[in-house]
Amino acid sequence: MEIKGKKISILGAVRSGISSAKLALAKEAIPFVSDVSKSDEVINNCKVLDNLGIESEIGTHSSRVFDCDFIITSPGVPSNSEIIKTAIVKGIKVVSELEFASWFCRGNIIAITGTNGKTTTSTLCSHVLNSVNKKCYLAGNIGLPFSEIALNVNDDEYVVLEVSSFQLDFIETFRPKFSVLLNITPDHLDRYENRFDLYIKSKMKIVENQGQGDRFIYNGDDSNIPIGYVSKETKMFAFSLDKNLSNGVFLDEDWLVYSKDNNVVDICKINDLALKGEHNLLNSMAVINIAMNIGINPEEIKNALSSFKGVEHRLEFVKEINGIKIINDSKATNVDSVWYALRSFNEPIYLILGGKDKGNDYSKIKDEVKKRVKKIYAIGSSAEKVKEYFKNVTEVEIVETLKDTIKKGIAEAQEGSILLLSPACASFDMFKNYEDRGTQFKKIVNELK
Repeated sequence: MEIKGKKISILGAVRSGISSAKLALAKEAIPFVSDVSKSDEVINNCKVLDNLGIESEIGTHSSRVFDCDFIITSPGVPSNSEIIKTAIVKGIKVVSELEFASWFCRGNIIAITGTNGKTTTSTLCSHVLNSVNKKCYLAGNIGLPFSEIALNVNDDEYVVLEVSSFQLDFIETFRPKFSVLLNITPDHLDRYENRFDLYIKSKMKIVENQGQGDRFIYNGDDSNIPIGYVSKETKMFAFSLDKNLSNGVFLDEDWLVYSKDNNVVDICKINDLALKGEHNLLNSMAVINIAMNIGINPEEIKNALSSFKGVEHRLEFVKEINGIKIINDSKATNVDSVWYALRSFNEPIYLILGGKDKGNDYSKIKDEVKKRVKKIYAIGSSAEKVKEYFKNVTEVEIVETLKDTIKKGIAEAQEGSILLLSPACASFDMFKNYEDRGTQFKKIVNELK
């Protein structure tokens, strides 16, 4: 795509916006960056832009934004925001950073989306490819913005992208070699008029430009995934815990097996996987599909899956104190993530739950809580809601600070049990983000004797 001399307005002066501006400049376009925030991060980023000769504004989106050939929007800007609605009415093309960066990427794109499991699966996929010396970049919602590395990826190399629905909302030609859809459950519905069908449609945009030679890898057990969106030219490979597949990965007793046109190959046993839990079994199956389609040897796939160290803030073992295993699952910002977390342990669980509520429906985890959780420590602005819902399910106590919660949990939990931070909520009521919440949790735990 030739953009030399084009005027490009970029909404958002944080990670993806700054990288988009630098990429636009490298391609001899004329970028202009606009952000309504006046945070220290935005101010500092705009100083960097100024040093590069890139103009910017903060605190507002002025009419200058519309003086452009097209607009690049960042994931943090809602698709129903006034600035985007006005641009569309004016007939100005709006694209996501994902779309923009893809114009300049020569390598093989592996795009991974889903309501849950994106970070783990993307990181695991990158680990498997790099372990067999296939050069692979990890970007998107995790690692670096796609626009920061797009020009570096050669034809025979790979880029694994963790992709959100927000990034898919504004694509036009984005075409991954492999698209992966892990699952679809209600989340972020405030961005989609509280309509689940619109959220599903957004997720399925990942396949809309795929065709001959491309692969769509999906959860065959998830009835919310409408495969009718997929073109006939795109080869589909599923993964399933419940059924045998002619094309895809499934279970044969305790073996994970891969089938292509009903020709079955053993990959590894469940116990060979470094990642434990039913959800990670599905994530591993998705990666096996990718690896086998790339042509990686099954033995090499097995070795890579068994050597993976996991993802920070996702069911991360922190420390064992007095026989109690302490687990950081701060990335569990919705109820479905907590459901998977609870099912990952056979030991009794003392659960730290709460934060900034996103309209959570706790009925999804009620049975698992009743079966597995000895006590809930309710934290954050949703603490009262958590206590009200679970008061007749298990013991619930509201605790003011994370430090007090951890101390109580260690004092009250039985030897051989789990103290699990898996909040089901956003973190913004008490912390900067889920990473900050998880980091503080680990710091407090590691300072305890």
